[in-house]
Amino acid sequence: MAEIKDPENTILMELKGGTVTIELMPDVAPKHVERMKELARAGKYDGVVFHRVIDGFMAQTGDVEHGNMNDGFNIRRAGTGGSDLPDLPAEFSRIPHARGTLGAARSQNPNSANSQFFINFKDNDFLNGQYTVYGQVISGMEHVDAITRGEPPANPDTMISVKVAADA
Repeated sequence: MAEIKDPENTILMELKGGTVTIELMPDVAPKHVERMKELARAGKYDGVVFHRVIDGFMAQTGDVEHGNMNDGFNIRRAGTGGSDLPDLPAEFSRIPHARGTLGAARSQNPNSANSQFFINFKDNDFLNGQYTVYGQVISGMEHVDAITRGEPPANPDTMISVKVAADA
């Protein structure tokens, strides 16, 4: 287990293999960090599938509208929705899309991120400056590496629970 320096800005994501600890970056992307904590505290990420998992690239999840296995799951639509909150403005930075970083998923519009995010399996420098980075896995990356691949996976893995460490 990683040492948690700032429980208010740390996410504990429970996957099938164990806990993934994510250190958020409120100084880099404050709006994205606030959104993740708001949705986590509301339980919106619990049971949501990883709907797009590309080997050697990234695992994408966070469609709270269509991707929840416990409520409203639709494999054909998973990945097309967000939350009922407004989209977020881009918060691009010089933080690279390195292995284990969290990036905000969006459409072609840079200001369309909402609830979906991805975790990079490897350094994906071609994404730098084009997608908001707002977190870094500090422990449990082996559980991310074990997520079932596919677009969408035949039997997708879920985020069992997502909590702010200060609340856990």
